[in-house]
Amino acid sequence: MEATIASASLGADGALVVVPYYNRPPQEGLEAHFRAIAAAAPELPLMLYNIPGRTGCSLQPETTARLLDLPNVISYKAASGSTEEVSQLRALCGDRLALYSGDDALTLPMLAVGAVGVVSVASHLAGPQIQMMVSAFLSGDIHTALALHERLLPLFKGLFCTTSPIPVKAALELEGWPVGAPRPPLVPADHDVRQRLSAILAALRPT
Repeated sequence: MEATIASASLGADGALVVVPYYNRPPQEGLEAHFRAIAAAAPELPLMLYNIPGRTGCSLQPETTARLLDLPNVISYKAASGSTEEVSQLRALCGDRLALYSGDDALTLPMLAVGAVGVVSVASHLAGPQIQMMVSAFLSGDIHTALALHERLLPLFKGLFCTTSPIPVKAALELEGWPVGAPRPPLVPADHDVRQRLSAILAALRPT
């Protein structure tokens, strides 16, 4: 909560607020947690972030729906690894909550069940193409959206061949961006990962 307050005071446009990790609170605790953040920075738009694979706890759609009485809860990053999460949220929240894929590889399937975009890792390397994919789908050009998804899928998968953000940092360095090594306990990408990423990036370059 303190970081969110500080971000608001520094002029941030919004905050991505993740489900608390490690202690695995019940749904009542998660609701109280997000209500406290929303009340502490009422002028700051909030995106709820559900990533149970990292936190060990999942924010349930019913809990999310209850939080919509908070005017600054406006969007949701869905990273459970399932399109069903988006379907359930749409059923309970309708279009009152903007839903975003939290997994590049699931962006197109999630768009099909009501998501409006993606909070992307791969966009660091293929932002324009991902924008084109989302825009094509939302405008009804499913053929183009699917073709872009299929072209980008090796990148989507390659960037998670080991713990993120190790691969994306390596890929950015391969593209000439000196972003530095990940902080411990993460370690730099090994030779095999770098070789795999190099091949993926080469295949994506225009011929």
